[in-house]
Amino acid sequence: MDRINRVPASAGAEWLVEGFRLLRRAPLGLGLLGAIFGALGLVANIALQGGAITLGMLLQLAFILIGPLLLAGLIYAAREVDQGRPAMPAQLLRGVQEGKAPRLLATLLPQVAAMVLVLVLLFAMIGPAQLEAFAVAMQKIQGQTQPDPAALEGLPLGRLMLWLLLAVVIGIVAGFFNFTAIPEMMFGDRGALGAMLQSFRACARNLPALAVFFVLLVIAAIVLQFGVMLVGAVVGALLGPAAMAVVVQLLVMAVLMPVVTASMYVAWKQLHGVQAGAAAVPPPPPSHFEA
Repeated sequence: MDRINRVPASAGAEWLVEGFRLLRRAPLGLGLLGAIFGALGLVANIALQGGAITLGMLLQLAFILIGPLLLAGLIYAAREVDQGRPAMPAQLLRGVQEGKAPRLLATLLPQVAAMVLVLVLLFAMIGPAQLEAFAVAMQKIQGQTQPDPAALEGLPLGRLMLWLLLAVVIGIVAGFFNFTAIPEMMFGDRGALGAMLQSFRACARNLPALAVFFVLLVIAAIVLQFGVMLVGAVVGALLGPAAMAVVVQLLVMAVLMPVVTASMYVAWKQLHGVQAGAAAVPPPPPSHFEA
């Protein structure tokens, strides 16, 4: 499927609205999948906060590695709901069941490349000595009841802000390679490289729609976080801060992840010209793995 549509900027808002619409059609099914995603990430955080640094880092690495597989499962579940079928926990591993795990894991490559580039820029623009001085200054500020701005004097704050801006831009560009790549691989026969290049071209051709989508997504996430924190405050008052943190994480993920992945599915349909019933019947699982 080589077709790439150019859509208006308002399409970005439509993707998000459709994401919420699909969640509203199956709040328990999709919400449970999002909560499972959040729970898996929560396990690593609990291990780190409990002092098990090595175990926590290993769990975080494992969560990062299975992340594309879980995203693929959430996107598959969104299509199931869109076509009138239920969302079920087993669908989280649909990519593995269909033998598409290697190509899905390949979507981590742009993120790894972006991380390496950001780190190289950090050391090139700031330097190890200035980074160490900045870390010392931040420790001093955190230990003060009234932070003293003088602790930051002499540090290259301008270059640091420029690096942060470049890091955001690099992260966004890296995300272009994955925005429609996962649904393209799940619902088609395209390999990892072809799907990621196709995704990048689709995003580059529709920057206004992408900008609208991400701005509205950030706003929606802030509103969601505020609402969930109110619920979490009640839980915290009754059961303590640990229970509050767990409830907040699970509730946010139960809403945010299904909406984001459903929006990716809707965007894939629009940007690549997929008709409503074009992928109604799931393909049979292959007998071998494809990278």
